[in-house]
Amino acid sequence: MPTQGDILRAFRQIPLPASVLVIQPPGGATLVNFDTNFYTEAAPFERTVTLLGHQVRFRIRTQSFTWHFGDRTETRTSKPGAAYPALDVTHRYLEKGTVSPSVDTTWEADYQLDGGAWAPVDGTVTIAGAPQRLTIRSATPVLVG
Repeated sequence: MPTQGDILRAFRQIPLPASVLVIQPPGGATLVNFDTNFYTEAAPFERTVTLLGHQVRFRIRTQSFTWHFGDRTETRTSKPGAAYPALDVTHRYLEKGTVSPSVDTTWEADYQLDGGAWAPVDGTVTIAGAPQRLTIRSATPVLVG
């Protein structure tokens, strides 16, 4: 019979997807002192594996997201952010330059052994997301008339 350790090892061997970071405004550039919006998409899914002759079904979902903004700041949320106009996860850059923001996704799961009761997996798996290139520019307003 698989132990909790066996179940966790099996969960860690499932190829979990890295989240793709979406940055708004699009185009790889934003402005100093402007709220830049970040989000990703990470839908729950199921996988079934055979472990020591037993069928183990996993219900996999996100637990948290760690947002690395590329300027040595980060934040952690339980939600994946959302597209504009929601502005759930934003960051305001204070200096111009180029940064490489990314998002790490921590996955958790429940498991079912041979069709029995569901139970939580005793552990999580964090998958690092690929960094994106983002240029922060300064802008000067000009009145025209």
